[in-house]
Amino acid sequence: MNTADKVAHFAQDAADTLSSAGHQARETFDEKGEQLKNTEQRLMKNCQAYIRDNPVTSLGIAVATGFLLSRLLSSR
Repeated sequence: MNTADKVAHFAQDAADTLSSAGHQARETFDEKGEQLKNTEQRLMKNCQAYIRDNPVTSLGIAVATGFLLSRLLSSR
């Protein structure tokens, strides 16, 4: 095997390794994305249930949050 063949073989091995790592990263990214989506949906259901069960408290929290944000973001 000459030097050019060795370099080509090494380059092919490196490309295969990178491709494999890319596929693994993609699979992990997809799994984490799905977990995040499921968590978001669960949190939204919990928030909706809380608001439905405690409308006055929820309104108070919303008003207080709006007031605090307006104070923080207002330019003087």
